[in-house]
Amino acid sequence: MTLTITYLGHAGFLLDDGAHAVAIDPFLTGNPLAKTKPDDVNCQYIVLTHGHADHFGDTLSIAKRNNAAVVGAFEICTYCEQQGIAKTEPMNPGGQISTDFGWVALTQAFHSSSFDGQYMGMPCGAIINIGGVTIYHCGDTGLFSDMKLLGELYKPDIACIPIGDRFTMGPELATKAAEFIGAKIAIPIHYNTWPPIEQDPANFNPADVEVKVMAPGETWQYG
Repeated sequence: MTLTITYLGHAGFLLDDGAHAVAIDPFLTGNPLAKTKPDDVNCQYIVLTHGHADHFGDTLSIAKRNNAAVVGAFEICTYCEQQGIAKTEPMNPGGQISTDFGWVALTQAFHSSSFDGQYMGMPCGAIINIGGVTIYHCGDTGLFSDMKLLGELYKPDIACIPIGDRFTMGPELATKAAEFIGAKIAIPIHYNTWPPIEQDPANFNPADVEVKVMAPGETWQYG
């Protein structure tokens, strides 16, 4: 089955298998590089890696307009419920849920997570299986050796890896992360949105992994 992958910019994606659509970290309003408007995002699920504004983004408006389910850490889902979101799927690192498109698993990530000063639970990576394709979105994280184990366990086809440095890995450590994970394709994310995280993706150069650099708003057919 063909999976349509749209890069929303920064760390956001829209995954569509033709029957279901999943948004990941839909930060559009206030994103200087975003080409997509929140009202253009149609999905049944929103997966959040953590609560920072540049990832939580337009979750509430998109979820309400689509009656979409929010999938994320327990505290994020509790907050969304308090804001009137009818459907949530609370999880934590190590957990996995089945969905009508496949499944979602959350992994550990080494970062922080808050929104408007409120604690939003553990930061996470998200592994999403949709349309027979497995995507590991690392979230915001530093390098950790268990990425190799996660690659062995989940065997992702695609890894979305932050390279912006300062708040996450830079290109050099992200290169090692991609090699640990072992996905066939790696997409660099979380860079060049603002000056503090400006990076040249050419410096993200893992061995035996195809690097797919995507522009905000770009759509790619996988499969």
